[in-house]
Amino acid sequence: MSEREEIMKNKITKVLAYALAGSIGILGLTACGSENAQGTASQDNKVQTEASTEESKTEQKEELKGTITLAGSTSMEKVCEALMEGFMEDYPSIVVTTEYTGSGAGLESLNAGSVDIGNASRHIKDSEKEAGAVENVVALDGIAVIVDKDNTVNDLTSEQLAGIYTGAITNWSELGGKDEAIVVIGREAGSGTRDAFEELNGVKDSCVYAQELDSTGAVLAKVAATPGSIGYVSLDVVNDTVAAAKLNGVDATEANILNGTYALQRPFVMATKGEVSAQSDLVKTWFDYIKSAEGKEIIQSVGLIIPE
Repeated sequence: MSEREEIMKNKITKVLAYALAGSIGILGLTACGSENAQGTASQDNKVQTEASTEESKTEQKEELKGTITLAGSTSMEKVCEALMEGFMEDYPSIVVTTEYTGSGAGLESLNAGSVDIGNASRHIKDSEKEAGAVENVVALDGIAVIVDKDNTVNDLTSEQLAGIYTGAITNWSELGGKDEAIVVIGREAGSGTRDAFEELNGVKDSCVYAQELDSTGAVLAKVAATPGSIGYVSLDVVNDTVAAAKLNGVDATEANILNGTYALQRPFVMATKGEVSAQSDLVKTWFDYIKSAEGKEIIQSVGLIIPE
């Protein structure tokens, strides 16, 4: 082979090599581009699906329109107001109204058909069940025994507490305290708090009250302002204006209610006329919300306990 032919052969070989390398590069870019396109398309589809699901949920919430009516326990005001606020924020087309008329009155309204839900801070009585009320426990609450802050007696036995409320013990000196008359404060007849307190202490219908007040807040304020007084309120409303007495050496705390060592505890009930499953879509949605993670968080945020 001549020198000229050898040079031409080398040139052709190089050209073919470059051409082959270029082809491979183009194929690689094409494949890469295809993979990127597929990845982008898959991500876009995921975002679209999530957006569609969220939009569907929003539409379902907006389709539910109307009013849910509740009535009953004044002790449940704090949790009801918190749940109503959260619920109506999620369901802007549903209005929830609550009247705080006392447990007995709330259940009467339920059984009369004038409200959707009857709130009671006690278990439902047999007579109320016979009228159609079904008990739905949404939270547990402790009943705290409170005294004025200057009282030196900070621990009572169940027997002593019963003696105070039945009139057998009338002076704090009988319990190692100051020579001071005991002013017995309680709730009005029909109050769920009163019913629960008297039943749990075995003093049903035998209490001797100096004053009977019509709300949890009124009892708290009266005990705070009255030397020698004693009263009972929902655990979640206790503040530093009063002192919470121990019962049988046990503090009134959430932990002690959960472990069962604190005796004065009760259910917070949202009763329905018939099972929840038989209620309107609005009422069923309300109970679904209460059982949701958001609803449970609200219940716990006001100092109540989620029932197991």
